[in-house]
Amino acid sequence: MHIPRRTARLRLTLLYGAAFLACGAAVLALTDLIFGRATHLVTFPHTAPRPPKGGPSEAELVAAARQLEPQILNAAAAQIGSDRQQLLIASAIALAIIAVAAAAIGWVIAGRVLRPLSTITAAARRISASSLHERLALRGPDDELKELADTLDTLFARLESSFEAQRRFAANASHELRTPLTRERTLLQVTRADPAATAGTWQAVSHELLASNAEQERLIEALLTLASAEGGAGEHEAADLAAITRAALTAARPAVSHRGLDVRADIQAAAFDGDPLLVQQLVANLIDNAVRHNIPGGDIQITVRTSDTGAVLSVANSGQVIPAADVERLFQPFQRLGPRTAHRDGGHGLGLSIVRAIAIAHGATLTARPRPGGGLTIDVTFPPAPLAG
Repeated sequence: MHIPRRTARLRLTLLYGAAFLACGAAVLALTDLIFGRATHLVTFPHTAPRPPKGGPSEAELVAAARQLEPQILNAAAAQIGSDRQQLLIASAIALAIIAVAAAAIGWVIAGRVLRPLSTITAAARRISASSLHERLALRGPDDELKELADTLDTLFARLESSFEAQRRFAANASHELRTPLTRERTLLQVTRADPAATAGTWQAVSHELLASNAEQERLIEALLTLASAEGGAGEHEAADLAAITRAALTAARPAVSHRGLDVRADIQAAAFDGDPLLVQQLVANLIDNAVRHNIPGGDIQITVRTSDTGAVLSVANSGQVIPAADVERLFQPFQRLGPRTAHRDGGHGLGLSIVRAIAIAHGATLTARPRPGGGLTIDVTFPPAPLAG
């Protein structure tokens, strides 16, 4: 025998039918109890009525009643028992018929209620990585099923955005890695085909290849850092944001001096709980971004402090005017201001992407806003370090 699949519709029907049958049985039992008590009171009265005046005496009536009482009571009990049995049989048959009808009605009602769920299931099976733009767009009352469909639509939107960002990142990374390889191959082919190439020419080519190789190495390290940050923070431990910032600022002093920038730092002790290595990358990338995208003779303001919301790092730099609508785009991989997405200034457009990924991994709040005279201000607020128990 084929056992039907235990679907939600079948379970709801069975539960509805069982509940109806239990309620009907309870009503039938209560009716039988009430019927039994009523017939008992009628059959066996507690007091006999007094005879009217002028009629037979009470003693005579009692004597006559005692003679007829067994026959009357037996006949009444037999009739009541028969009626009670017929009532129970008729009620049981009626209850069985109504229970079957109720189960059929419950099956229809469950099907109508669960119909949107079938629509959701079919659409979810149809939507794949190549069709994440589709949505359930379930219509109907604002109930739990509508809420589920809206939640899935929101999930599909996030997945579509994530897949699109992944495809864009892969395409940009392939381009960034392919470009120096193409340049190196072209340089070697041209030099090799040149009959007048000398040892000095090959020496210059080797320097160019080493520089290109170093550029690729920096790009690969940045990609690995970004992947590590997006994978989440490692082991958390208590650390001082001020010490990390001072070390990153010391490492950036040569570049700051080379560009003639004025650095003003207000660094105070600020404890946080996180991965010190990743936070070191975050601070280094923020300072590097402030140095690289500054103007000659510009300024950088670095502040580390503790607020009610946790440890706060603020890096502000002068530079070109940034439209407010373009600030969010700067945190996308390989994105830069201007018509091109990458410039050969030693960077690859991954610095702020790494900053945002590390901030998300630590549950930190990241805000960026353009400065009125040009440049950018970026604030990162880390959750406060837990108190030592």
